[in-house]
Amino acid sequence: MATQTPTRSGGAHPAPDPYTGFDSMPVGGTWRAGRAGRTKADHDPYTGEELTEIPLADATDVDEAYRAATEAQRAWGAAPAAERAAVLGRAAVIMAERAAEIGDWLVREAGCTRPRVAMELDISLAITRLAASRTFLDMRTVPSDTPGKENRVYRRPAGVIGVISPWNFPLFLTNRSVAPALAAGNAVVLKPAGDTPVTGGLLLAKIYEEAGLPPGVLNVLVGSGGEIGDALVRHDVPRVISFTGSTPVGRGIARQAGLKKLALELGGNGPLIVLDDADLDAAVSAAVYGSYFHQGQICMATNRVIVDASIHDAFVERCAARAGALVTGDPRDERTQIGPVINDSQLASVREKVERAVAQGGRLLVSGEPSGPTGRVLPPHLIVGGQHLATASEEVFGPVATIVRAEGEEDALALANHTEYGLSSAVFTRDVERGLRFAKRVEAGMTHINDTTVHDDVNAAFGGEKDSGLGRFGGGWVFDEFTSEHWISIQRTPRDLPVH
Repeated sequence: MATQTPTRSGGAHPAPDPYTGFDSMPVGGTWRAGRAGRTKADHDPYTGEELTEIPLADATDVDEAYRAATEAQRAWGAAPAAERAAVLGRAAVIMAERAAEIGDWLVREAGCTRPRVAMELDISLAITRLAASRTFLDMRTVPSDTPGKENRVYRRPAGVIGVISPWNFPLFLTNRSVAPALAAGNAVVLKPAGDTPVTGGLLLAKIYEEAGLPPGVLNVLVGSGGEIGDALVRHDVPRVISFTGSTPVGRGIARQAGLKKLALELGGNGPLIVLDDADLDAAVSAAVYGSYFHQGQICMATNRVIVDASIHDAFVERCAARAGALVTGDPRDERTQIGPVINDSQLASVREKVERAVAQGGRLLVSGEPSGPTGRVLPPHLIVGGQHLATASEEVFGPVATIVRAEGEEDALALANHTEYGLSSAVFTRDVERGLRFAKRVEAGMTHINDTTVHDDVNAAFGGEKDSGLGRFGGGWVFDEFTSEHWISIQRTPRDLPVH
């Protein structure tokens, strides 16, 4: 594909359409090739079609990007809040105007079905608009016991943020860090996932560039984790590292980051608990949605459905019927509910967990063989068995659900909490107060009563407990992650200091 030369808003001549060519990356305001001496082809996971080929970045590109971001951040952080708000506001407008093109990229690069595209566009717009409204950094006063002293605490940008984003919700999970970071006056160096370099980074950079973001404030590096990921984390410039991805990689980042602040959203093993008084049809709908939406490739996915023994068999029967009726195939088809798994490695990982679960005694009620041009469309799988099954005890990240029988409410709670993860969870009961009491005892960052585990409101505190991460995204919480506080005191009358 031919390289396009993007032009910022207000240029002397109209730019060529910047949403078709993605074979370079923005570093210090210049779109150029990476210096690794190697290229990576970006493919459609359903058809196998090559979408673009990108010359990859290396550690020298990381250093240049961070140095450029440091220089650009000084002016961007000092700019009036209204100026930053205007850029983010224009980015939201462009995102809405370009929705069809962005959606097409999400289908082609990330294998998203059309309902999944609509969801990602909605929340990506929402986080951009929220960020545009939060560009004023506050100052507050706090009392002092010292006579004549005034204490002020100023909130200010952290400086430069390193962002490493995933492939499963590439546009949103990148922008939920980038938009608030920019709003607070930070500069960003971003590494998108190798499977989604366009929707996870390059496309977003062109949106912000068209919106008038100054050169060097947002830099994007496409490269292998081994070659640039470690360098991006260890570099001395960034004050915060924001990472969304697996728990093992998150642990590695924590070991290498030194004293940098970390915002980590890691793995999950989401339980959806169905108590004995639940609305069965509503619970089945939530379980099917939470387990199979976007092929189950969601950190918040319903990995386990824990069902009270008194309604277990009826739930299994209804859930199997619903799962078996889901439409698989081409994500371009409006009827498709399950599209391709992102790549062959992920497909093999999902199938291996299913095989182990069956070998461990799990009953496979719904299954099927992969299909499609690349053989990556895996039909929904439904397994019934104990918590020890591989598909229940491990994060699957594929279209697989495991139903586990619970002997009462306390057993259900114990099963839900018996995991190293603690991201999203849900509980179904007709008694909301009972549900609230139960939810407060779940060891997770998020629990939804009578709803699916897969839910995100951009103004709420999104994050996990235990091995599911550090910090919170969303609302004011993410601004806390991407800013620091500076205490300045003013002594307005002379102090009587003791002489030592």
